[in-house]
Amino acid sequence: MAQDTDTKKEKKQGGLSETVKVILQALLLAVVVRTFLYQPFTIPSGSMMPTLLVGDYLFVSKFSYGYSRYSFPFGPDLFDGRIWAGDPKRGQIVVFKLPSNPSIDYIKRLVGLPGDKIQIIDGVMHINGTAIKREAKGTWTPEDGGPAIPVYVETLPNGVTYETLDVNPRAEGDNTPVFEVPPGHYFMMGDNRDNSLDSRFTVGFVPFENLVGPASVIFFSVKNDAHPLAFWRWPSDMRVDRLFKGLSE
Repeated sequence: MAQDTDTKKEKKQGGLSETVKVILQALLLAVVVRTFLYQPFTIPSGSMMPTLLVGDYLFVSKFSYGYSRYSFPFGPDLFDGRIWAGDPKRGQIVVFKLPSNPSIDYIKRLVGLPGDKIQIIDGVMHINGTAIKREAKGTWTPEDGGPAIPVYVETLPNGVTYETLDVNPRAEGDNTPVFEVPPGHYFMMGDNRDNSLDSRFTVGFVPFENLVGPASVIFFSVKNDAHPLAFWRWPSDMRVDRLFKGLSE
């Protein structure tokens, strides 16, 4: 009997140690993936509507632009600039660290490359003195049932197209001075043009070092401020049509 009891204890201890080992391996894998490959990001505001909605959960590709200090938790000052750097592309949706406060993450669309001259005239973006193509496309109605908002489709010089909202045709950001993007910096704008704090305002030009990476895919989406783990609300609040929706990189 004593031998049987000892055998059972050994099996129990062995099973427990294996479970702990599996959990630690899973945690280590999650840390590696989040640090070097894909970081989850939540959309906290409506500045990127209608492309991104509050309650969207997406993955950011951290290796696309290489790595800077801001690629890692707490932004340790390990090195200057970026290593294994890749070129950001015009039109990508990018997560970056706010230049004035790198502890804050922002997400906007990259519209201006180093050396570009960006200006908004009567709501139309001009890049290096040429107006981009902008076509009206009906209206968009918010989920909360607010008033319909005019939608425009913009086409950038490299062919990237996307929808923007124009809540107020005479908003503060609809007419701007010329912004000349310095070397090593980028110009960011939200798709919800009249409700976006971006490079037209206090955000300013974003250094290459501050870019975390381009958004790659929406992996989950819920409305009505539902918590993603509140599974009992999924039948009514989950946006099924947005699950695993790809975002151009």
